[in-house]
Amino acid sequence: MKTQLLVNLQTGEIIALAFSNGKKHDFQLFKDSRFHVKAETELEADTGYQGLAQIHANSLLPKKRSKNHPLTKQERKDNREISRKRILVEHAIRFVKRFRILSERYRNRRKRFALRFSLIAGICNFDRLS
Repeated sequence: MKTQLLVNLQTGEIIALAFSNGKKHDFQLFKDSRFHVKAETELEADTGYQGLAQIHANSLLPKKRSKNHPLTKQERKDNREISRKRILVEHAIRFVKRFRILSERYRNRRKRFALRFSLIAGICNFDRLS
């Protein structure tokens, strides 16, 4: 099962979820999920979403280094700033993994995976409010 979280960076609240059966690339899952994001909303994603700028103009992605083109000091500094903002997303993923729905093989009915994952996301959001 492949899952995707859309998290509010100010509050750390899980806004939307997307699921797919089997293996699927992160960016392909994003395109298939058809999240409706307003143009003025800034999307920050990791390096698995290369090409997001063509779909959503107001997106912020870290720069990838390659073998022939290492990153400059300014690009590394920019990547570090993006990572500092994205830490709330990583905390939300960590919270969900505590329930072991993502960190281990899911052995229950696939039909109920979305329901259970949504309930766990609700618990995560409730915990953020407390």
